Amino acid sequence: MQKFQELKDMLASLEGDFDKFYNKGNSAAGTRIRKGMQDLKNLAQAIRGDVQEIKNKA
Repeated sequence: MQKFQELKDMLASLEGDFDKFYNKGNSAAGTRIRKGMQDLKNLAQAIRGDVQEIKNKA
């Protein structure tokens, strides 16, 4: 559950950059979004692996 909370926190931290990019046209915010989304992808993949491992042990 700790990784899930980390995932939610990471997504919430990107909210300001989404607003800056889509509503204000700030291209630097787009770079931060892309990096954040890559980090989210990596964390989601780690969570997926954990779930599969727990499922296989059961």
